[in-house]
Amino acid sequence: MTQSMLDDKNLTVLEDQLNAEALAIKKYTLYKTQCTDPNLKSICEHAEQMHRRHFDSLYSYLQSHNKPMQ
Repeated sequence: MTQSMLDDKNLTVLEDQLNAEALAIKKYTLYKTQCTDPNLKSICEHAEQMHRRHFDSLYSYLQSHNKPMQ
């Protein structure tokens, strides 16, 4: 089954989502380094991991659907 390329509007939405997830990753990475409370540090680590999974999923989706039709 050949997958079609994404149109410009969908690419823009994906780009916005990827940027939002990348920013969240950066923020939680910074937060966890500044936390002294172990519980807060753990929460920040989990949030960072969650946003990293979201980013990776969106990026994989983009890679799999943005190939030219053959």
